[in-house]
Amino acid sequence: HQKRWVWNEDIIRAEDITDNVLHLLSSKMDGLSDNVQTLLKMMACFGSCTSESVIGYLNESVEYAEVRNGLERALIDGFIVTNEEGSLQFVHDKVREAAYNLIPDSDKKQFHYHLGKVLYSLCDGKDVGDTIFLIASQINHGKEWILRDEDLSVCISELNMKAGEKALDGCDHKTAYSYLGAALSLLPEDHWRTHYDLSLRLNFLMAGAAKSC
Repeated sequence: HQKRWVWNEDIIRAEDITDNVLHLLSSKMDGLSDNVQTLLKMMACFGSCTSESVIGYLNESVEYAEVRNGLERALIDGFIVTNEEGSLQFVHDKVREAAYNLIPDSDKKQFHYHLGKVLYSLCDGKDVGDTIFLIASQINHGKEWILRDEDLSVCISELNMKAGEKALDGCDHKTAYSYLGAALSLLPEDHWRTHYDLSLRLNFLMAGAAKSC
């Protein structure tokens, strides 16, 4: 008999999941190995679904080299499943919430930012498709740290511009405007003098996105 969490989706949908269940899940997760906890925290930061390719990228890093081992255990234990699209997802929103609660509130912003930085370093210069949105959204949590380094600020500004352009290509103008705005906010105060071409491009793209929002 295999020990794992079994979820009756019909019952879950029909009934409210109480805070007591959330507490039970959190207690269960506290007893998991570091690898599994890291995997669950990481996926909770990304949302309800995570693509296998993102796990693959992170598995190449020193910081998250054991994440695939954590994935295997989390699948066996029934915290996550593979959906019809082949992505990994939490079996229920409350499971994701419990996983996210493994990260202390004071550390959440830093955790997101660190994930984004690792992904950025691994994927810089590669065509990562829609994963660019994930990278930008994670790294943007660390704006206060990014702004301390002008060279990094400009690099992350360009990352957000690429995400904005990708969103425009998909006709998602609201998302595009958000990323383009983030890109502009990361430039130095004298950006029209020091980064004229980038500033011009960003303002041109933002104007186009704003018209269609």
